[in-house]
Amino acid sequence: MSLASLELSQVLYDDSSYFSLAMALITLSPILLMASYAALAVFMREITVINMWAGQFFCEAFNLVIKRMVKQGRPAGSVANGYGFPSSHSQYMGYFATFLILHLHFRHKFGLRDSSESILFRALAYIVLIAWASIVAYSRYHLSYHSVSQILWGVCIGVSFSICFYLVTELIPTRRPNSLFGKVRTYILRNPISQWLRIRDGWAVWQDGGWEDQWQLWDRLWIRRTKPALHTS
Repeated sequence: MSLASLELSQVLYDDSSYFSLAMALITLSPILLMASYAALAVFMREITVINMWAGQFFCEAFNLVIKRMVKQGRPAGSVANGYGFPSSHSQYMGYFATFLILHLHFRHKFGLRDSSESILFRALAYIVLIAWASIVAYSRYHLSYHSVSQILWGVCIGVSFSICFYLVTELIPTRRPNSLFGKVRTYILRNPISQWLRIRDGWAVWQDGGWEDQWQLWDRLWIRRTKPALHTS
């Protein structure tokens, strides 16, 4: 019986360097994001979250197709097996960061009273997403899994794929509901299975996806429920 190594979660790094350890941990974040997608999809049941998750799978499949077509090896001295063009981690994070930035720009409005606070919060979110994607991409170079060109191509492909996917599945359907893409989205939302699963498009009703209104409702019910207990004590 021959044994194989599952390289999906196996990362080799310089154990004498804390920085190398940090890069090894950061480079695993795309794997952790998949678990986050699943948890958010089940908990929120938002079509945008499910759509983003599906797009991530399509983007990964596209990466696999490109690798099989180009068949470019990894840089000299790399400990990884398989083809290296384009970097799947870099493409993954390029897609992830771009989709969220587009969503925050076009559909999400932070529930802050002061507009300057909203702009600051939005800018901070953009910076964090871009920095996260950039650090993951750099970690692939630092750990010698990919060359600079493989990483840059991965980021560019991920960003481009995300823009096209968001345009077709989110922006056009929500801006033009009577278009073909809009009708497909409406069917996905209103078919019996989706209704049974309680899948919704919260951002079509609330500018922040419903979080502020849901919290306000919880706050009122909480006060109403705890008032008798406060008076009796």
